[in-house]
Amino acid sequence: MTSEVTATSPAGPGGLRRAAEEYLATRRALGFVLSTQGRLLMDFVAHCERHAIATVTTDAAVSWAIDTTRSQDPLWWARRLMVVRIFARHLRALDPATQVPPMDVLRHTYRRTTPYLYSTQQLADLVGAASLLRPRLRALTYAAVIGLLASCGLRISEACRLDEGDVDLDEGVLTVRGSKFGKSRIVPVHPTTLGALRIYVGRRDLLCPDPASAAFFLNSRGRRLDAHNVSHTFAEILHTAGITAPPGARRPRIHDLRHSFTVATLLAWYRDGGDVAARLPLLSTYLGHVDPKSTYWYLQATPELLEAAADRLERAGQDAGYGARR
Repeated sequence: MTSEVTATSPAGPGGLRRAAEEYLATRRALGFVLSTQGRLLMDFVAHCERHAIATVTTDAAVSWAIDTTRSQDPLWWARRLMVVRIFARHLRALDPATQVPPMDVLRHTYRRTTPYLYSTQQLADLVGAASLLRPRLRALTYAAVIGLLASCGLRISEACRLDEGDVDLDEGVLTVRGSKFGKSRIVPVHPTTLGALRIYVGRRDLLCPDPASAAFFLNSRGRRLDAHNVSHTFAEILHTAGITAPPGARRPRIHDLRHSFTVATLLAWYRDGGDVAARLPLLSTYLGHVDPKSTYWYLQATPELLEAAADRLERAGQDAGYGARR
């Protein structure tokens, strides 16, 4: 059956691209950021265009999903396919010829990857390695960004989106706008981090007095950092710092700075005897988690936290007299 061609139908030259762009615009208007998902969907559209595929088919979606050099992990393939599957469900209302990839194709069970946790010395080594980059403005920016992520737990996309007006060095707060799930929040900053940011601003303004962007963190051309490109430079920084993954583990990422901050915060709470359960919702808000479940996951993410929780539970049992009951 041939579907009627309308302004939003994928039929015709460029129709699939137009439909994808309209779909992303609609979802973003509803508050979804879709940074990674949008990039992946448009990459799938480009794949279809290269192979003269006019609409979504299961074969085309699977072929694209597994055709990636980033990772040969079936979980990553399944996540790529999910992006197309959700779009295809939307597109089928406009084009009955659209095929929605079945759920049992590239089936996977969701799992969280164990984070790489940077030690205090490794964090210092990362800042030192970043300071060796060239040109000088690039070095200053990456050193400042790494320090901020390690001390505040921001996502790299959030740091890159910070504008000059979002960083209040007098009040000691950051305004993180339009983060994951479209939410914004206020993030207090430690005085030592504020001092480092003030130094960065002074040196940044000397090197780039007339920037081409309102961004707080500038690249070597005076423009906003691109969050998708930061990982390439961070790999260079990791190499210079001599930080590698343990055998069989995934390579360290810049996002692991956020994990390291969260775990260090929780460990400090356990060690100072505070009420971790009562504080967890506060940490969830600080991190911009959509719900506390994302933060509770850290309690079982690392051996250090498991040991700290077990020690707390054992002490509580002894205080209650359970330790004498054998």
